[in-house]
Amino acid sequence: MKYYSLNNYLRDTFGDKVYKISIDGGFTCPNRDGTLDTRGCIFCSKGGSGEFSQSRKLSVSEQLDAGKALVENKIKSGKYIAYFQPFTNTYAPVDVLREKYLEAVNKDYIVALSIATRPDCLEDDVIKLLEEINSIKPVFVELGLQTIHERSAEYIRRGYTIDIYEKAVNKLKQIGVNVVVHLILGLPGESREDMLESVDYVCKIGVDGIKLQLLHILKGTDLEKEYLNGKVRPLEFDEYINLIKDCVEIIPENIVIHRLTGDGAKKDLIAPLWSADKKKVINALNKALE
Repeated sequence: MKYYSLNNYLRDTFGDKVYKISIDGGFTCPNRDGTLDTRGCIFCSKGGSGEFSQSRKLSVSEQLDAGKALVENKIKSGKYIAYFQPFTNTYAPVDVLREKYLEAVNKDYIVALSIATRPDCLEDDVIKLLEEINSIKPVFVELGLQTIHERSAEYIRRGYTIDIYEKAVNKLKQIGVNVVVHLILGLPGESREDMLESVDYVCKIGVDGIKLQLLHILKGTDLEKEYLNGKVRPLEFDEYINLIKDCVEIIPENIVIHRLTGDGAKKDLIAPLWSADKKKVINALNKALE
């Protein structure tokens, strides 16, 4: 089964293997600072999904240099993407954002910028800034949609409606940045058909890339409490492999698949424990998709 992997896309675009360096820009989130809520999304870790990032105590440049030093012996191309990952990376005054983004793209080994954010945190001045940065080096904006179903969105405390997402995608497409959407597979109460509807929807509305994320339960999250109370059933291994195969079948070949699974830090992972064996999961996915 043919699909356009991120690795192939990056080779096509930049002529070589490219590695992403996850960095912490020191931001927060409207779902945590009291603007919308203080608890965050039900699945989100205390680190804002940034467990693999460098320390926010370091400058952007220091984080990038440290991340590069960890892998540069394996990455012969010397090409990297600066990935602002934890929390909401457009949620700050635009002057603060500009300083941090420019510090990243001004590194000679950085070929692109990737910014994880929420669709409701893209004001017009931020859109203008993203257009400015995109004229220097390519910009990827990663939007955490997770699901198109409002009942699930309320359950996970997403904090915005689907029309906000649609407006964000339109704004980003107008300025020519690369739009990537995150979806979570296995949300409580969602059927296979519900999950496939989310995949089909984001493909039809016009994104450049998609990340498919397995729902996993991490220590210290409200989702952990739901799981321990028997309200959450994680997907089984074979169930997930078959679901991914169904998802890939409806994703057009021009949409880049950035991720087929995902897991948390092993020290924090509660369930499903099979997801910690990443090599086994990837091998099974590759075999299923052959």
